[in-house]
Amino acid sequence: MCVAAPGMVVSVDEEKKTATIDFDGVTREASTGFVSVRTGDRVMVHAGCVIQVLSMTQEEEMSELSRVLEEVGAF
Repeated sequence: MCVAAPGMVVSVDEEKKTATIDFDGVTREASTGFVSVRTGDRVMVHAGCVIQVLSMTQEEEMSELSRVLEEVGAF
């Protein structure tokens, strides 16, 4: 099973088409080649690529997903 992880965009490098994503205090770089993002966006990341910018309703879902993943020890 493949799982996308929710995070928040901390910074964007337009030239490299990457963004620094904060996953509950752990930051990683992810490719933004598929989706246009801005600092502060809540996003889903899979295999090092931002695959979706979340809407406000989806942010609530992201919070729930984060809670469940933390509960099972994924974070």
